[in-house]
Amino acid sequence: MVALAVRYGQQSLAGAKAENQDALGCLVPDNPVMLESKGIVCALADGISSSERARQASHAAITGFVEDYFSTPDSWSVKQSGGKVLTAINVWLCGQGQHFRDSSRGWATTFSGLILKSSTAHLFHVGDARIYLLRGQSLEQLTADHRIRISDERAYLGRALGVDYALDIDYKSLPIEAGDCFVLLTDGVHEWLSDAELKHLLSEKADLQELAEHICQQALARGSDDNLSCQLVEVTQVPQPDADEAFARLTALPFPPELYEGVILDGYRVIKTLHASSTSQLYLAIDTDNGNKVVLKTPSVNFEDDPAYLERFQLEEWIGRRIDHAHVVRVIEQQRPRRFLYYVLEYVEGRTLEQWLDDEGSLSLQTVRQILPQIISGLRAFHRLDMLHQDIKPANILMTDDGVLKIIDFGSTKIAGIADIVSPVERQALLGTRHYSAPEYLRGEPGSPQSDQFSLGILVYQLLSNRLPFGEAYAKIRHPQQLNRLQYQSLSEYQGDIPHWVDKAIRRTVAMNPERRYEALSEFEADIKKPNPSYLHEERPPLLERNPLAFWRTFSLLLVLSNLLLLYLWLTVASATSVALDAEQVEMFDNWFVEHRHALASEVGQMTSTAASSGLVKGMPINLSCSQLQMRQPMSLTNAGV
Repeated sequence: MVALAVRYGQQSLAGAKAENQDALGCLVPDNPVMLESKGIVCALADGISSSERARQASHAAITGFVEDYFSTPDSWSVKQSGGKVLTAINVWLCGQGQHFRDSSRGWATTFSGLILKSSTAHLFHVGDARIYLLRGQSLEQLTADHRIRISDERAYLGRALGVDYALDIDYKSLPIEAGDCFVLLTDGVHEWLSDAELKHLLSEKADLQELAEHICQQALARGSDDNLSCQLVEVTQVPQPDADEAFARLTALPFPPELYEGVILDGYRVIKTLHASSTSQLYLAIDTDNGNKVVLKTPSVNFEDDPAYLERFQLEEWIGRRIDHAHVVRVIEQQRPRRFLYYVLEYVEGRTLEQWLDDEGSLSLQTVRQILPQIISGLRAFHRLDMLHQDIKPANILMTDDGVLKIIDFGSTKIAGIADIVSPVERQALLGTRHYSAPEYLRGEPGSPQSDQFSLGILVYQLLSNRLPFGEAYAKIRHPQQLNRLQYQSLSEYQGDIPHWVDKAIRRTVAMNPERRYEALSEFEADIKKPNPSYLHEERPPLLERNPLAFWRTFSLLLVLSNLLLLYLWLTVASATSVALDAEQVEMFDNWFVEHRHALASEVGQMTSTAASSGLVKGMPINLSCSQLQMRQPMSLTNAGV
């Protein structure tokens, strides 16, 4: 694949000032792996002249950002990596400023950074320096000046590093093209050159180092009284995905031969097959060097020519080697040369939660409270590395004989840092199991930690009831509009001893809108153990929400009863006022009433009980006596005077 390539030039001058308080830096990795996984970094900073350590602040910001960015995990997205590094730098600068009477005058600086990774530019900006993009004949300012103007003559800086622990960073990303030129300028330059003049100077771009020096000199000649800094970064080559090259890389190792008891593969002697499916096989094996039991995972020959499958399989090992956590199954790094495509996992004796449900049935609330923190702890290990598991379900949670839980199967995991890299391999957005996948995936929206929370909520519901909160209807959804028709089935319908506030907590995790779910998994964990006060004050959901069938059945019975009562009252009034009635019709009604009064009384009794217990009628006592209906005598036509 064609690699990302740039050429750049930079210049920084003290100008009219005695000391240069600006700083700038640019790093293009020589290592092609680092270039692909982390990209190219350029940044400049302008120390605030009113601060005591302006020069030290700007240099600390640039040095820290360039060095620390390349130390962040490969799994992190550029946005996460840059944001975390800048936040840490800001905290450090603020801490240094505490030694001064006015902390804002300690270590303070502006910052503007550019990261080019794969085919995307990522911008980080705080302060009043600027980043421009020259594309063709168009010059566009990409950043906003964080200045607050009091009048035409007076203005002050609204944001900077080292001023406040609460830092608001402007972030922007955009696709890049070959020939794009990014221009980074401090205010000592851009305040003295108009956009038209800058565009004219950039049109002469031959040697970027000479051009950067020339731009600074032009601003100085115009009367700039500040430090002057300029960086020019031109994209000369954008990575172009090569399908053949990618497939060759993915198939560098051949598929292993058929494995069975006694076969030795790269020093691992196979004992037995643990699991086999259409997508992979798991074998229990012994490491012949140390006698330890391990698990070998091999790919299925059904996908030998599927690059998307091969990429996901190889990423499973990549993920496992980066997560070292007690509640995530461990991938073992191999010390011997590998001749085939497979990877090695730790062997954990136990059974999955799916097997537990099949063998033992639903779990008690107390048991769920004990195991939930372990699952949440394992999920956090993924989220800290900017990964989403995307397939949390009972079959992917392994419980040891000692009660320790481990998350397994990384085949659906999304890695933000990998997603930043352009690839010829077509990656599927929805890889998890439909019953547990968050609805935002169906809507074509990106996933988030709240998406894993949705899957976890489904899992907890199933552990408590051995059912799914939306039944089988959720897995059958094909269009986002159908999501609005789903009805959450309260846990009380299956487990009457589950407190309603626990049901409320689970219901929040499986909300169709991710913004209505918990912000952090720790909140869910707390609400499962102790009642959330807001849930205690909420009334039980009405019958229409919990059981629509019972609601409409009750409503229909009420309607029949009211019609019968109205008819009876009409006959009574008619007899009292000597209204002439058809004797045959009245006798027919009396006979029907006598014949059906017991059945009607039974239905009314059932309806009354259902309505009262379900809360259909709230705050209104139901005192209807069915015995009155049973003892009612047919109307006497003779006594009525008819």
